[in-house]
Amino acid sequence: MVSKVNGIDPRELQSLQLYLNEYRQQAEIFTQQLALLEEGRVEALAAIDAISGIKESPDDTVLLQIGAGVSVRARIEEPERVLLNIGADVVVERTSGEAVEYLKDRLTEMEASAKKVVETLDQLKYQMNEIARRLEAGYQQYQMQQARPVQGEESG
Repeated sequence: MVSKVNGIDPRELQSLQLYLNEYRQQAEIFTQQLALLEEGRVEALAAIDAISGIKESPDDTVLLQIGAGVSVRARIEEPERVLLNIGADVVVERTSGEAVEYLKDRLTEMEASAKKVVETLDQLKYQMNEIARRLEAGYQQYQMQQARPVQGEESG
């Protein structure tokens, strides 16, 4: 659009720059959302591994992290029953198998959401590249327009 116009309007360049800045902010938000989804995915995988580890423990004893790199040995009284946060601070008791299935379903949902976010981010990056190209062409044309009167004055 910019390169087809004989005269470049500096306001158009400013407008394109504003669009580019807004798209960058949106891309940052989507990148953060993707990081949160990945964090949730890793957490769900760790929970599935922990539930499996409890089942494999011969005496129902596990290492329980209490923070700051400190762990204690803890005996699980009911290794087949777990408390599961299903959202909105609602916690339900489920069997280990039910909890694993729930977590696997959540993993599937998070992976589908992440895929959509990646697609949106790719589209956004494509649009950003297009605007950046238009902006660069506009700046070059604007600089050439600014340079012409100077050359005319020198030769005249």
